[in-house]
Amino acid sequence: MPRFDFDLLVIGGGSGGVRAARMAAAAGVRVGLAERSALGGTCVNVGCIPKKLYSFAAGYASAFKEAGGYGWKLPEVREKLDWDHLKAGRAKEITRLNGVYQDLLVRSGVVLLPGHACFEGAHAVVVDGRRYTAERVLVATGGTPRVPGIAGHQHAVISDAMFDLDRLPDRLVVVGGGYIACEFASIFSGLGSKVALVHRREHLLSDFDEDAAHFLERELTAAGVDIRTGTEVRALERRSGEERLVATLSDGSALDAATVLYAIGRTPRTEGLGLESAGVQLDAVGAIVVDAHYCSSVPSIYAVGDVSSRKQLTPVAIAEAMVVVDQLYGSGTRRLNYEFIPTAVFTHPQLASCGYSEREARARFGPENIVVFSSDFKALRHSLSGRNERTFAKLLVNRLDDRVVGLHMVGEEAGEIVQGFAVAMNVGATKAHFDATIGVHPTVAEEFVTLRARTPQQA
Repeated sequence: MPRFDFDLLVIGGGSGGVRAARMAAAAGVRVGLAERSALGGTCVNVGCIPKKLYSFAAGYASAFKEAGGYGWKLPEVREKLDWDHLKAGRAKEITRLNGVYQDLLVRSGVVLLPGHACFEGAHAVVVDGRRYTAERVLVATGGTPRVPGIAGHQHAVISDAMFDLDRLPDRLVVVGGGYIACEFASIFSGLGSKVALVHRREHLLSDFDEDAAHFLERELTAAGVDIRTGTEVRALERRSGEERLVATLSDGSALDAATVLYAIGRTPRTEGLGLESAGVQLDAVGAIVVDAHYCSSVPSIYAVGDVSSRKQLTPVAIAEAMVVVDQLYGSGTRRLNYEFIPTAVFTHPQLASCGYSEREARARFGPENIVVFSSDFKALRHSLSGRNERTFAKLLVNRLDDRVVGLHMVGEEAGEIVQGFAVAMNVGATKAHFDATIGVHPTVAEEFVTLRARTPQQA
């Protein structure tokens, strides 16, 4: 008889957990997967996928306005969003994806264990009262939104709730300045809400290139988002007998809102897992500390994705899961390079990035070794659209070897464009390679292969 019930027990049915379970099962490993909620995790259910669907919905509002500039004579009626129709469509698609995930797991031979999992030592996990043993356990439980304990915090909502609000808020206050805050502020502004974005720091998206972040901030402001930086919400109060909220800010001002969203970051979902019983070390924010092989302080327990102490992005969790399974049950040759990971903020316009910000590049390679090329222009599409939206492109080059070490863009379809350049950057593309590449004309993307003049202030 086998010593353990499973060779690998995965806790968490999100992107990383599902990929690990499927790959391991395909290698002939006996795999169990415990998940207490819908399969797909945050990304599928209340994150990347529904957020992108709502982003598409918001994009149509500006497209309607642009159409007139190209000769389309639309009915002279005020466009109106059917919020319930959008919610129903999103829910139907998410349900379909939940089914796809379940089918993939079952057909791979993974045993599904619905329910809450809790460790009972280094090799045992209890799932809703039933005990299972495993040679190895992989934790992939992701993270959960954080809300501060200010007065009236119970009146705020987190990002998970935004997709199913009873009604589209006429006024929305978003607290935060990262990916999620900026995306929801832009999306709901596009859908028709009056949005105020409150952030305690001096500018948004502090983890991104500063020029790109400032450029996006200006574009969001021009699009109607009321951005309040350098201040924070001190208290929330619900008006007596009303559904309205009042957010009092530290600068003494107050904002009226139907909904207040807190998007100030996510906390690793380790609470309630019983990790202390297994002796797993956590860091200061509650993330599982892992080594270069994603192994925790306990040799039989591994962690990937947002619950661990590395980069928090869905594709990274998937890639980490593939590395772990390859190390444990494959050739052990798969590696993950964290240096040039592309990412995008799905605002209107989008911000996308690959590699180092200018500040990071100067710190990493020496301030004197970074050459900056950038461009700020109006895309051809808006020559007739009637909109003044602009596009920003920026390259950072290490003069010691001519390698492109940072690529940043703010503009339409920035995510799609940067994804392609990320391939080149991961194989060591130089500025000379970019210069020798023929651009597809007329496109926005060609700007990256036609940048010749250094940005003046950095020359």
